[in-house]
Amino acid sequence: MRFPSENLLDAPVASPPISPDTTAAAGAVDLGLSFDNSFARLPAAFYTRLRPTPLPDPYPIAWSSAAAGLIGLEPAALASPAVEAFVGNRPLVGSDPLAAVYSGHQFGVYVPRLGDGRAILLGEAVGPDGRHWELQLKGAGKTPYSRMGDGRAVLRSSIREFLGSEALHHLGIPTTRALAVMGSDTPVIRETVETAAVATRMSPSFVRFGSFEYFYWTQQHDALKQLADYVIDRFYPESREAPQPYLHFLEQVARRTARLFAQWQGVGFCHGVLNTDNMSILGLTIDYGPFGFMDAFDAGYVCNHSDSHGRYAYNMQPQIAHWNLYALGQALVPLTEDLEATKAAIDAFVDEYTQAIDGVFRAKLGLRSAQADDEALVNALIDLLNASHTDWPRFWRRLSQLRLDATTPGEDAPVRDLVIDRPAFDAWAAAYRGRLRAEGSDDRERRARMDGVNPKYVLRNHLAEVAIRKARGDDGERDFGEVARLLKVLERPYDEQPEFEAYADEPPDWARTLELSCSS
Repeated sequence: MRFPSENLLDAPVASPPISPDTTAAAGAVDLGLSFDNSFARLPAAFYTRLRPTPLPDPYPIAWSSAAAGLIGLEPAALASPAVEAFVGNRPLVGSDPLAAVYSGHQFGVYVPRLGDGRAILLGEAVGPDGRHWELQLKGAGKTPYSRMGDGRAVLRSSIREFLGSEALHHLGIPTTRALAVMGSDTPVIRETVETAAVATRMSPSFVRFGSFEYFYWTQQHDALKQLADYVIDRFYPESREAPQPYLHFLEQVARRTARLFAQWQGVGFCHGVLNTDNMSILGLTIDYGPFGFMDAFDAGYVCNHSDSHGRYAYNMQPQIAHWNLYALGQALVPLTEDLEATKAAIDAFVDEYTQAIDGVFRAKLGLRSAQADDEALVNALIDLLNASHTDWPRFWRRLSQLRLDATTPGEDAPVRDLVIDRPAFDAWAAAYRGRLRAEGSDDRERRARMDGVNPKYVLRNHLAEVAIRKARGDDGERDFGEVARLLKVLERPYDEQPEFEAYADEPPDWARTLELSCSS
């Protein structure tokens, strides 16, 4: 379970603290937020305090009223001063900005020090319900962990993260949230010259697997324990009461991660860069880069064209999650002490994922009970869809319309016509109908349940691309309205929205060659 030795770097030296009183005296913006900056109260080894690098002439691009409500922000508050605050030009009253340190395995290779290379944590806002939300600016400028990067994000990637975060939330999948996107005409060089943007994202915590790896591999075991205690006390209090708190904690992380990945597989979501530094310790979807929702189903789909070996392909995601948990488990061995018990805690992932993915597909099929032949029924369907490269969202949405009393294949046409091998579909549909009849399924009730778990609207790549092109002004004039319209659609993914029917269409021909890289 050990990894090869690495040349490890020393912990960063923190700059002098920037106190809330100091920020208030320096023209800070008061949005009426209440801050309780618990992560900033950890020792200096965990972060570097610094302020964001200002961007000239910022302007608002998008914001989520649903996310704003979590911290008690009213739409009227997101005016000019808020733009300055959420682009990093002026501090927020009560904030204590910092960049966190961590390491991680990137494409299977351990990198000794990573950290927030373009993200700065402003602080921890307390919402009206008492829940705490860390506010983080992504694209806020260089930090000590930027390595060769410029610390900036671009409009394209910021819009994608904004929409992706909110889309997954409204699908019911655990994720960080996105509050807003602010832009600036400052040029940023990626594959081409683009313009800068800053996304404000929110999470109960941005601690990740790589946070623990950093303190393990630098042999800072006291700091490792302090971090584990911090996370347990705030987010896993039940582990504190367990006979072996750190083993219990590791097992709960494994189980949360398993449930998350099962939900991803169900909606055809691919993360793209499942490095351990992109794995949330809370079992959340985090760090949206070259992510993608599948259109045509392909079990080996790779959404990141930088992933030349397909390490993070759709059908590899569960296996990679398990591998990443072993990296986390290795980092926790100084606390868990018992190697075999540590492996057992990690391997709780396997049973949890099996139960979760079975539950996901039973729900997608509208089955109310578990039967021994369900796995064969699901696997046969997956093989059929893979062979046809059937559009994943459209197939599941139309499958709910299948009627038990149909007597001819033609009556199944809406869903049958999405599959190339029609006789194979007919055989599968016969088995499926038999399974439904065996549990006394009712067409109307089943359709309602299936439509409640099989979304009609997902963030297809071409929809995001259209919104990005309009926001950039590719046709000569900037239009941020499409981002807002798309967000409105994605906030109700399971509902019929006749006025937005086109947003459920398969991608046009021009979009079938869209590629996403790690700069996306």
